[in-house]
Amino acid sequence: MATSRWTAAPAQTPSPRRRGAVLERAILDAALEQLSTVGWSGLTMEGVAAGAQTGKAAVYRRWPSKEDLVADALQAGLPRFEEAPDLGSVREDLLELCRQAREAMFSRPGFALRSVIHECDTAQVERFNGVIVEGVVEPTVKLLRDVINRGIERGEVRPGAANGYVFDAIPAMMMYRSKMCACEWSERDIEEMVDQLMVPLLRSAGA
Repeated sequence: MATSRWTAAPAQTPSPRRRGAVLERAILDAALEQLSTVGWSGLTMEGVAAGAQTGKAAVYRRWPSKEDLVADALQAGLPRFEEAPDLGSVREDLLELCRQAREAMFSRPGFALRSVIHECDTAQVERFNGVIVEGVVEPTVKLLRDVINRGIERGEVRPGAANGYVFDAIPAMMMYRSKMCACEWSERDIEEMVDQLMVPLLRSAGA
């Protein structure tokens, strides 16, 4: 009895259908991936759905607009800075804090955030203002405040240095040079900023 040349393909086990928080996490991750690779202008709800391996309807059911989706993706993905470095000197603390900020800026959520800041128009950026302030600006300023106040207690930093203009200096410089000068913040760049800008700015009168 002749045997057939054709054999049945093994049955494929269907992928389990994701729901709830698992599906939402996959969609948010796909949005961050799109932002970090194709940017704000290139991101589409269809592309996010494909990246999350779900249907477009599942995305729109949870987020009615691209802006809503991106705001939640950034909020969920941005790294958390919990504690200021305490390495024994304000210079070393600032260097370590800048390294942490660099890692955050060049992480996938960091690239995503910068694509929003750089590509969105003024009205669109307003939509993300709360995410940027609460997720990036306020935590960074808090850690800078902790580092500077500790330096004041040690006598390394002049008391008047604990003010908003000083707290803004590192975030503003890192964002400006990243955007305008395509600076990737090498170790040398960080050391020069701390040694040539921050240490002289903070130095106590008797130092």
